[in-house]
Amino acid sequence: MTLRGFIALGAAMLAASTALPALALEFRSVDTPAILYDAPSMNGKRLFVVRRGTPVEIVVSIEGWAKVRDAEGGLAWIEKKHLVQRRTLIVSAPRATIRQAAQESAALAFEADKGVWLELVEAVPGGWAKVRHADGQTGFVRANQVWGL
Repeated sequence: MTLRGFIALGAAMLAASTALPALALEFRSVDTPAILYDAPSMNGKRLFVVRRGTPVEIVVSIEGWAKVRDAEGGLAWIEKKHLVQRRTLIVSAPRATIRQAAQESAALAFEADKGVWLELVEAVPGGWAKVRHADGQTGFVRANQVWGL
């Protein structure tokens, strides 16, 4: 191949790579208490049991198994059958303020301490999420106060 051919090939590869969409993060919630493993196998080392409702980010997905990251950044394998589409978020700020509308000036709906799980109702433009607490209260939280979006 000539130098001109290499340059054209390089330009085409660069154009193709910049045209690719950004990879979206994929989050799920754990449906039932489940064992997390160090490998995608029932023969792997059992690390710990994760509670129902825990939000996780899927990092790798293979047949029957998903490598997931938790809110603290830990990685482990879980059987996919324990994951559901329903999304939960976990409060990552020391104390999250949940407002009645997706505005800083909106009235306070409730507050939630670090580690509290909230059901994601919908992501809202502008860095907000509509959430529901286990007791039924709903409101809007800033995305930077929770993990799992």
